[in-house]
Amino acid sequence: MTKKERYQHFLEYFTTHHPVAETELNYSSPYELLVAVILSAQCTDKRVNMITPDFFQRFPDENKLAEAQKQEVLSYIKSCSFPNNKTKHLLGMAKMLKKDFGGVIPSDVKELQKLPGVGRKTANVIASVVYNKPALAVDTHVFRVSRRIGLTTNPKSPLDAEQQLVKHIPEEKLPIAHHWLILHGRYICTARSPKCHECPISFFCQYYEKNVKDSAADQE
Repeated sequence: MTKKERYQHFLEYFTTHHPVAETELNYSSPYELLVAVILSAQCTDKRVNMITPDFFQRFPDENKLAEAQKQEVLSYIKSCSFPNNKTKHLLGMAKMLKKDFGGVIPSDVKELQKLPGVGRKTANVIASVVYNKPALAVDTHVFRVSRRIGLTTNPKSPLDAEQQLVKHIPEEKLPIAHHWLILHGRYICTARSPKCHECPISFFCQYYEKNVKDSAADQE
């Protein structure tokens, strides 16, 4: 099967069966999403969603957060991964957002990356989810799943994977394709034990074709 055919099957399947796919992070404003995504680095969405209600009640916007003391912020997020670094990033983000951007979260990926704690992945999430821009964030799930399916070929980095994906996915599908790949990786194409035998897209998956289908044929 050619790569072009895999992309065609990928787009057709998920457009038909999952026309709505969204982040599992809970938020009610761009500020809240930005905080949640910063907290989600190497941390589960479930854990972040446990932390953020109390956090947002205490720090409902960048103004309140910018005035906060390090130890107080840390006390709210200490149960997530790398709390000290994230505390520093959140305080820096809030102060810069207030001072340099007038409290308005930028829509441009390059501008977003000026904010502390915001790398390309986080910037792409904000640009696509908040502003519906044609951006595709590549996290560990997207990197793994796109490679397994055969949508990317030996990507050397998340940026390499992103560049390969955006060449073949229509611009209007890029924001939702990010969620398709993440959710598929979270619940079906898991890192250690992919659920290939119950996977609905195995018919066009390169990993299944090479590692599962051929192995089953050899055992017959």
